[in-house]
Amino acid sequence: MLTYDLERRGDLPRYDYLYRCIKGDILSGRLAAGEKLPSKRALAAHLGTAVVTVENAYAQLLAEGYLTSRERSGCYVAQVETRQSPPPPPAPVQTAPERRWLLDLRGVGSGIEGFPFSVWAKLTRRVLTERGPALLRAVPHSGVSELRRALARHLYELRGIQVSPEQIVVGAGAEYLYNLLVQLLGRERVYGLEDPGYSKAGRVYALNEAECRFLPVDGAGVPPEALEGSGVQVLHLSPNHQFPTGAVTPISRRQAMLRWAQAGDRYLIEDDYDSEFRFSGRPIPPMQSIDQSGRVLYMNTFSRSLAPSLRIGYLVLPPALLDRYRDRLGFYSCTVPAIEQYTLALFLSEGYFDAHLNRMRVFYRDRRDRVAAAIQASPLAGRCRILHQEAGLHFLLELETHRPDRELAGLAAERGVRLSFLTDYQHREGSAPPHTLIVNYPALDPEQMARGLEELAALLG
Repeated sequence: MLTYDLERRGDLPRYDYLYRCIKGDILSGRLAAGEKLPSKRALAAHLGTAVVTVENAYAQLLAEGYLTSRERSGCYVAQVETRQSPPPPPAPVQTAPERRWLLDLRGVGSGIEGFPFSVWAKLTRRVLTERGPALLRAVPHSGVSELRRALARHLYELRGIQVSPEQIVVGAGAEYLYNLLVQLLGRERVYGLEDPGYSKAGRVYALNEAECRFLPVDGAGVPPEALEGSGVQVLHLSPNHQFPTGAVTPISRRQAMLRWAQAGDRYLIEDDYDSEFRFSGRPIPPMQSIDQSGRVLYMNTFSRSLAPSLRIGYLVLPPALLDRYRDRLGFYSCTVPAIEQYTLALFLSEGYFDAHLNRMRVFYRDRRDRVAAAIQASPLAGRCRILHQEAGLHFLLELETHRPDRELAGLAAERGVRLSFLTDYQHREGSAPPHTLIVNYPALDPEQMARGLEELAALLG
């Protein structure tokens, strides 16, 4: 006779618990195929429960095929595949606590230092009040029209780009947009990437089975002669502030790249990721603003200027690609929630973003100057040189040392100092100069840097 302790059922109904017990015995092989089960009345009396409890359990097992019924004979175990006893559950993964560094030159931090929480909260409440249930409806695949109109005006006023809202596609961050780009332009194309350069774009293209080739970067970006004969058909570049070298591509080289793109069925993807932060002179105009043939696809995000967790980015497509985009990718749903799109639209159109950006430029310029001053006042002074601090949220620090970068990074980590070198972003050996640190300064506290800089200076050898 089957014996189960129905008092161990917890919050489950009696019939459900009994059904689970019998099913488990069938799957484990303890109840063999063809074996007859006790009658409903006999099992109910044995378990001390109501007949209806057994009837409901048997009925569910019959419905799922674990039992078969024979007229005037009773219920029998069906022929099903049995399983071995389940393995013990894996031990919980022990995640190491995040390390607290004495000095972290790699951490980015950007965006969250001065996030306008009160303004954002006020605009979010306003959107909830004014939009109401409409926020729950699906939004257009390219983004809500209010945000695309606000972005078009923002691009004209801040970056000198004249585009229509119809050319703008809103998406959840740069990585998502990279996926759209490779699907739009085609996986069969050869994609060129800067070396050293930002690695995520190449990884996304490669995961989409596109061939990637890495092109050298000098003090002015990718040399045009490197493009000729490379076989590249789409070049992904950051001409206004290349990461990680900080190089700015001059107008003559930009024009040469546009001629290269016009000469064939080629495109330039202009990743303008931190163009908002330029601390000397006027902002560098983007390549898209001088493109007369529709060969530049412009992209940017709000990860650096607002916060990475917002996951809001956008593409500007040439008019000639709009029909292809709608045909190939128009079935996608927009990946940015409606409430965040409407809130950002108000933040842009009512001048809050401009005010925020002006405050953050002042904040980051001051932070950069104080970090640089801390370095110059440390034992590193005389053994280092600061480079490319005119724009962006990082600068380079060229060290006087004979230690290999990897060895120096390992020794520094042992002393609580986290380093990031240009060579960490190279794809081919020798494509980045050695002994050059990338100093991401937004999250650094200049008042707490002295001891870490002393440790680093002691390791230079």
